[in-house]
Amino acid sequence: MAVSAARQEGRESGGPGQRHLTSTDEQGRFCVARCSCGWRGPARRARSQARTDAEGHLAAP
Repeated sequence: MAVSAARQEGRESGGPGQRHLTSTDEQGRFCVARCSCGWRGPARRARSQARTDAEGHLAAP
């Protein structure tokens, strides 16, 4: 059984000294939001929810 992963580049944000680059990764039936700062969102079945998680991370202080 092979599992493929797809990556979708997302938005970027960042304050002084730190730039956040978010993306979504598909892992089998799930999609995960990730950030260049090391943050990782929960696995979601809906890509739209993973993107919402990433937007929430970018909006967080």
